[in-house]
Amino acid sequence: METIIILVFVFGYLAITLEHSIKIDKLIPALVMMAISWALISLGIDTFPQWFDSAKHTLMENFGLLSHEEKMHMMEESLLHHLGKTAEILIFLMGAMTIVEIIDYFDGFSTIKDAVKFKSRKKILWLFACLAFVLSAIIDNLTATIVLISILQKIVKDRDIRIWYAGLIIIAANAGGAWSPIGDVTTTMLWIGNKVSTGKLFVYLFIPSLLCMVVPTFIASLLKPFKGDLEIVESDDTPKNRFSATMLYLGLGAIIFVPVFKVITHLPPYVGMMLSLGAVAIFAEIYTSSRFTMGQVKQGETIDSGHHSPVHRSLSRIEMPSILFFLGILLAVAALESLGILFGFATTLQETMPMLGTEYHGEGVSDLVVLLLGVGSAVIDNVPLVAASLGMFSEPMDNELWHFIAYSAGTGGSMLIIGSAAGVVAMGMEKIDFFWYLKKIAWLAAIGFIAGAAAFMITRSVF
Repeated sequence: METIIILVFVFGYLAITLEHSIKIDKLIPALVMMAISWALISLGIDTFPQWFDSAKHTLMENFGLLSHEEKMHMMEESLLHHLGKTAEILIFLMGAMTIVEIIDYFDGFSTIKDAVKFKSRKKILWLFACLAFVLSAIIDNLTATIVLISILQKIVKDRDIRIWYAGLIIIAANAGGAWSPIGDVTTTMLWIGNKVSTGKLFVYLFIPSLLCMVVPTFIASLLKPFKGDLEIVESDDTPKNRFSATMLYLGLGAIIFVPVFKVITHLPPYVGMMLSLGAVAIFAEIYTSSRFTMGQVKQGETIDSGHHSPVHRSLSRIEMPSILFFLGILLAVAALESLGILFGFATTLQETMPMLGTEYHGEGVSDLVVLLLGVGSAVIDNVPLVAASLGMFSEPMDNELWHFIAYSAGTGGSMLIIGSAAGVVAMGMEKIDFFWYLKKIAWLAAIGFIAGAAAFMITRSVF
């Protein structure tokens, strides 16, 4: 049964990568393979000898000795656990997307667009790469990607050029998220799990992450797409919304407030994001002086776009296909994790891979294993791989191993466009082809990943 589930995942993953060839939206195979995988687990629950308890990060070797009812209960609890963790990410994402759309409703991004006075493709590349690197550490790589691509769409007219910028934004955003405890889901997991501290994370990973962004950006600046001047989107003659700058600063400030809220309350980030969305929505409603409420909308009713709620409009414009794709792919990977397949894969790597560089506290964990985890995060997903590593390794807090895992898992996903949340969102917003990214951007991401990893191996010996 495990073999069948793995084959379902492989064929589903293949359908996702061939989205533009088979003319089927990627969310469809993601949802189908998720549903089939969990259905097969439910039907064959008595055939599995082991189970990975994701809540406790432990592998249950005695799973086969449990009764059928206990196994079904364990499966339902695991599915509910994974759904909850996935929902946290999706609700956070929906909140961030809605805030960005509210800013766009008030034409807030025109403020940044108007600040870009130069047309040099190379300068704009460095501007967006640096913004992605810094913003992702503050508001997380996912939100930073949403914000910057939204701005990019207001500046760059040619889509063929714009997707090159989007590819470098993905690399820079993932690099920036690696050195911040709230910059990436995986670093947040390690931070909450008391494996890394904020100070040590910065000391160990800032320079490697910076190189992971700078090296590919420098190489890209030498390529043809970033030579010469850019054709900028011309401003129309419509009067600028007088609240545009206010809503831009309010919206970005609300997003930046989310990690502060988390530190103060110790609540999951999505709670702070909902509070921020509520605050931004209040001002949006006040500024439009609208009496419209969502409860007044009837199915099929048309509303004058100049008078309806900006919140309702923004909610209708968020990338639901990307959100559903994220739901499918994360829960499909969760099925492999629950069966202990990912745990077994990581253990096999640990036992069979030759040693390269440092071994951590005699556990036999080599640098090559951690690097392969980074590569694996591009192919599968970094969240379950980091979750598996939490259960596998027993090193103390701020051990170099945890920081290297944070770097590898955070930046390795850039090598495939579906290997990170930032990539998935960019793929949805710009309809970037999987194979285009593989040909044009993946090698740049790989060079940056290797450069940063080499820098980490040097910095850990110093600190």
